[in-house]
This record gives sequence, C-alpha cells and structure tokens, in this order.
Amino acid sequence: MIAAVPGSPSHLYLGTTNSLIYESTDQGASWRRMVKLDSSDDLVVDHILVEESNPSLIFAAAWKFDRPDGGLWVSRDAGKSFQELKGLHGQSIRAFTQAPSNHRILFAGTLQGIFRSNDGGETWSQISPAGSTELHEVESLAIDPRDPNVLFAGTWHLPWKTTDGGANWNNVKEGLIDDSDVFSIIIDPQQPNIVYLSACSGIYKSEDGGAKFHKIQGIPATARRTRVLRQDPVHRDTVYAGTTEGLYKTTNAGKTFQRVTGPEVIVNDVFVDPSNPDRVLLATDRGGVLTSANAAVLFAQSNHGFSARKVQALAVDPKDPARLLAGVVNDKTYGGAFLSSDGGQRWQQVADGLEGRDVFALAQSADGAVLAGTSNGIFALEKNAWQPRNTIVNTVSKATPALVKGKHVTVEKSVKEPTRQFDGRVYALDLSGDVWVAATSGGLYTSRDKAATWQGGPGQGTDFKSVAVHGETMAAARPTGIVLSNDAGKSWWPLGIPTAITRIHRIVFAADGTLWLGSREGVYFTRDKGKSWMWVHRLPLLDVSDLYYVAQTGKILVSSQGSDFIYAIDSQSLDWKWYQTGYHLYLVRSAGDRMLAASLDDGVLAEPKPSPTQTSQRQACSACLLTGCRAGVPTCIFPETKNLNSVSSIYAGSH
Repeated sequence: MIAAVPGSPSHLYLGTTNSLIYESTDQGASWRRMVKLDSSDDLVVDHILVEESNPSLIFAAAWKFDRPDGGLWVSRDAGKSFQELKGLHGQSIRAFTQAPSNHRILFAGTLQGIFRSNDGGETWSQISPAGSTELHEVESLAIDPRDPNVLFAGTWHLPWKTTDGGANWNNVKEGLIDDSDVFSIIIDPQQPNIVYLSACSGIYKSEDGGAKFHKIQGIPATARRTRVLRQDPVHRDTVYAGTTEGLYKTTNAGKTFQRVTGPEVIVNDVFVDPSNPDRVLLATDRGGVLTSANAAVLFAQSNHGFSARKVQALAVDPKDPARLLAGVVNDKTYGGAFLSSDGGQRWQQVADGLEGRDVFALAQSADGAVLAGTSNGIFALEKNAWQPRNTIVNTVSKATPALVKGKHVTVEKSVKEPTRQFDGRVYALDLSGDVWVAATSGGLYTSRDKAATWQGGPGQGTDFKSVAVHGETMAAARPTGIVLSNDAGKSWWPLGIPTAITRIHRIVFAADGTLWLGSREGVYFTRDKGKSWMWVHRLPLLDVSDLYYVAQTGKILVSSQGSDFIYAIDSQSLDWKWYQTGYHLYLVRSAGDRMLAASLDDGVLAEPKPSPTQTSQRQACSACLLTGCRAGVPTCIFPETKNLNSVSSIYAGSH
C-alpha cells in the first residue's frame, strides 16, 4: 500500500506485509523504516490514510495472514508513534476509506462486515447486518463523493450497495459472473454514476450507479485477479489495473486495456501523483517499488532503503570486502543471485543459467572461484553467468577373482561407478580448503578438482545443513548429529554431541580448531573433537540459527531468526558483546570493519562504518537488496560487554 500526504505528493508512506511502515520524502527515490505497528511480523499493512486537514494524523489498517486478526492504528505525530484504536481490535481489516464529503466519517471492511465511525475513528458501529451469511468478508469499499450514506462494498462473493447508510443493502450483481470476488471498487469523483470494479472474473464498469455492470474486454483470463484499480486524478478516462500478471492501462474509459509492464510483475497497489499524473508508482510482490516518470511507459526500481526480499545466502570476497554476493529464494524472476562491487550501494542481478532456482548457499574460494548451492544442484559463476557443476563420479572397491602364481585369489580393485548428475537441494558449501565440500539433501559431497567432479552421497546420511573445514579436518551437521573427517573427507565417523540438543542449525571452526555449534538450545563448543562439550550457558539467546567465525578478530558472530540481537563472542576469552539491530536476521557475516546480515524480510542489511565520533556507538542501517546502505533508521546498535568465563561442561564421551 502506497499513500501520499495530501498536498505533498513527494511525501509517501508504504505499508508492508511484516508489520512495518516505510516513509519517503523524495517521491519514492529512497525510503526509511518509520515504525513497526505490532510486535509480530505477520501484520499486513494494507491501507494507510493521511488526514487532509491535519497531515500529522495517520491511520493504518491491517490484517494477518494466518488467522482472522488485525486492527486499526492511529498516529497523531506524523508517524513517529502509533496506537491501536480499540474499537476495531482484532478485526481483520481488508478495506478502509474516508468519506470525501466529511473526513470525520470513516469506513472499515472486515471479515465480519462493514463498520462506520462518525468521530474520526474513536468509536465504531457495524452497519452491515450482524451475523449475515452473505454480507461479510469485505475486500473493497467505495464512497459516493457527495453523500457518505451511499456506499459500495465488494465481498468475496459479489458487490453490495446501500443508499441509506447501511439500513438496507442491495446485491448489485447484474452483469457480473456469479460468485465473483470483488477486489477493488472506484467511483468517478466527477461522475459518481460511473463505477469500476475488479473481480476474479475480470474488470467491470457501470454507467448507472451500479444498477447494471458490463465486462470490459482486454484483460486476459490469466490475469483475472486484478488486485487494484486506480483512476488518474487528472485524466478521468485513464484507469490503471494492477493484476497478478502485470499492470494494465486504459486511456479511453475502459473500452480497451493494454498491458504496460511484463507479466512477471505482481501489482499490489498503484499510486498516481495528483500533481503530476505522469509519475506512477507500483507496490509489487518481490520487486518492491517500481516508479515511472512517463505515465507507465517505462518503470525502474525505486527501493533505496526498502526491501522485502528473502535472502538466505551471503558471501563476502575474502580479498575485497566491498564485493558481495547475495542469494534470494522464492522470487523466480526477481531472484537468483545478486552482486555488489561497492559494499552494497548498488546491486546487479546475476541469474543467467540458474533458470529461476532458489539460492540457499554461496561460497568463494581463496583463488576467487564462486559456487552457488541451489534448490536443484551446484553452479559456478563464470563471466556473470552460472554453469552447472553437478557431475558425480564415485569410485568403489570391487572384489575380482584372479589367478596369482597358480592360485585362485580375490583381488580388490577400484572401479568407477557410472557418472550421474546431482539435482538435489544444497544447504551449505565450504571452499576454504584444497578439498571443497557440499552439504546437501542427498548427503555429503567433496571435490578435489574445483567442482569439475564430486564424490560422495548418502553414506553418512542425508539432509546435511552445515559444513566446516579446518585444514584436513572437516565437520558436517545434520539436524540431529555431526560427522567428522580427519582426512579431508575420505572417511567420516559420528561425533558425540550433548544429549540436550534437539536440533543443530550451524557449525563453524575457530582458528585454533575449536568446533562451535549453534542449536535450538544455544551455543556449544568442543576443543577436543567431541570428547567433551562446553555450553555457553549465560548467553541470553536460544534457537541459534547462524554462527560465523571472524578470523581477523577471533570473534564468533551469533544470530537467531527469532531475535533482533547479534552476539559477538571472543573465542578465547569468552567475553561477548551484544548488538540490537531492530531486524530479524537469518545470518551474519563480516565484511572488513562492519557486519552484514541476510534477512528473511528486509533483504541485505549493513552496518555502516563508524565515524570518528562513533567509536562506542554504531548505527544500524538498512542496505537493502538492489539498493544500498542508508543511515538514519530509528534503531541504533549499542554494544554491551559481558563475560562468559564460567561455562558449563555438559558432555564427555569418546568416538
């Protein structure tokens, strides 16, 4: 959802699907995270309304994906803080609007029905029949510009209309395909008898106030989910239709529509600048914000400071910390891998050859080779394109009868198995040693020829999630166990682990060979290859999803998807510092003198280099994917030092 401050269209607000509202003061060229409405991460901020006579008054209506929940929040200080209005507490608000003729009158459409407020949102009353079996699950609302008692409501099963403020309702469905879900309704402010609505069956228009609708041609059946209709505020015959397969536009009042973006663009909202209707912004799935300066002829991404990308892999060039690679999942056209050569200021999609595969792992060797672990196999980056590296060549011992000096004996010979191609999911890669190793859904694989071929398989089990290399020593972790090799992967044996552990997420070696383990129960380490384990019992973080060893400082970076804290543990003294980031992080990496993080909601995040006056305080900032680092977000990182010298010995065993 995109909303502008009335009279100041360069000042925009953006609602997201993870409880956040972003703000832009430069026409959407850059964004900053303004506020989080709810402590949960699953609030869909679907409607934002800025009061015309008082721009400091902002309403935000929201709902939740997985249950009938949500509510209405209000800010009276231009978005610095929001408070929930109790009158709609727990209501899943799918539509929210204001009467054009009286701004004190507000309407909300929820899963339960339609609610009206006559006092600016302080109190609410239901104006749809309570308990109605038909007039509920309200997805869209439109108010007559002259009379707030004339109201259209679009539901998950056809549209309705009242002319008396809700005392009586009529099902206005003539001309519509029966049982159409109505996603959006707009009324021409100059000619209120002209009504457009979009439904799962197409786009419809009425020229008699909804008495009869006729279907508009030009939108193909495959794009029938038109999520939003938006009329040009200056040129009334121009209407935009945001669909699940691109943006469509009519300039002749709906006689014909033409698609003006590619079909891969999923449009959630359309904003047309009332002062300059050539400027059009789109809120999209996966692509973030797209901006056009020529009435939707061409669009460019406008995501500086904002990202809703799901990043699960992040690699930093060991020789050049400004060169970064990020792997994106669930994004198909917009996904794959992204490369930055300037520390995250600008990103370039590098997805040729991946064919829409998700990227779950990225790693770079000392000589610059880059591999990506994907949903289907391993790929190498060569000249900005990815090449498959999935050839598996295993050698097995085979007993062969032979005649030696007149005696029949059995001789063991090494025989190559038939070559095959690996196409499973790759969770982790380690290219730091002479022998490379991959943790996959199909088991463990090693390569001694720089990924030209791989050896291994499910012999040690399947679904390995993490690998770590320290010289000839290798360790690999599944959720319920660890295997160790002292000969660079030629042979493996199970490593004893603490009985308290129920799920392992990550393992990593420190420079001295200490093996660190991040699990659901916290952080553990062993200095003797699993004979005994120590639990970092005073670390106030459980369900650890990622560990990373910083060779330059000897620190272990610890993070969890369920927390916005990063912990940095000194691997020798066991002192630690914590950093509160304000973001839930999937993993953390070190790039020179700053930290980078991949998140499941906010793309790539970066800690800016501290200025000379910030030696003890560091600001967190969003360096979102495809854009760059932007200072000035509300949350600052304050390091606090703690000591962990008294750890617990919780396991002693042998292998």
